[in-house]
Amino acid sequence: MKNWQTPPLIDTAVFDKLEDGVEASFRKDAKLMNYSGTEFNLRINRRILLNSPVATAMSLGVKLPASVKSVDYESINFLENRSDQTWKKDNGLLSIWILGMFKPGPQTTVVIPFKPGSDADLGPKVIDDYFGKVPAERLVIRDNVLFFSGDGKHRSKIGLSPRRALPVMGSYDAANGVLTIIEYNSYNRDHTTDYVNSKWEIQAHPFAGDVVNSYNDGPPAPGAKPLGPFYELESSSPARELKSREDVRHDQRTIHLQGTEADLDPIAKKVFGVSIAEIKAALPR
Repeated sequence: MKNWQTPPLIDTAVFDKLEDGVEASFRKDAKLMNYSGTEFNLRINRRILLNSPVATAMSLGVKLPASVKSVDYESINFLENRSDQTWKKDNGLLSIWILGMFKPGPQTTVVIPFKPGSDADLGPKVIDDYFGKVPAERLVIRDNVLFFSGDGKHRSKIGLSPRRALPVMGSYDAANGVLTIIEYNSYNRDHTTDYVNSKWEIQAHPFAGDVVNSYNDGPPAPGAKPLGPFYELESSSPARELKSREDVRHDQRTIHLQGTEADLDPIAKKVFGVSIAEIKAALPR
């Protein structure tokens, strides 16, 4: 993987702006080719919305104390097949992948609740070997929630399958009193359970990927510089076979809440099922 490169379309390309203000809309027509040589003629439509504190409280189902500061934004994303042929699994498929990239810190902990159950019924609780096995002190897994370090000091990544993932994840920055909540939703009309497998290798099971991921940046090798550093909270749409002019939609909402532990604790309990104290104590510092 010495010569990997992110395609400009999803890294540096400028999208066409359709409108802006409290809500901004963008569009991009482009072509991509996968490793198998399949070319995808596609259109991306994206809307970015800034939500009010009232909308935030309604979305979370809680009352926000007046002392809590909030920022709430979401992206509504459409991927459309603009070719004349149907996109088929045999030739590879595309999905929408949304990454929230955030400032790391020594007291930042990622929190991801998940569906409880046995590995025999639901598969493993988490995939934790994207960049080698995550050290035990950086990932704590309980019956229905996991805690992962967001300190930006150790390159590592985790993922949850569609059988385990819930439509929410987040983090808590204890140093700055910031609770981050990520909500996501795919409008999956055909109930597809295929997700792109994003491990860096030739895939034996290319559609056995994750719904949600979290990445913690760090040096890729001893003495090397990290990419950021940063940590990420990510969600993906299913990989769907799309007919010509058919699209798939995927939304991700990001809510940052800053306040005292007393103000944020009931919100953390409601959204993640754990207290602020539990989040702070989950990983050794």
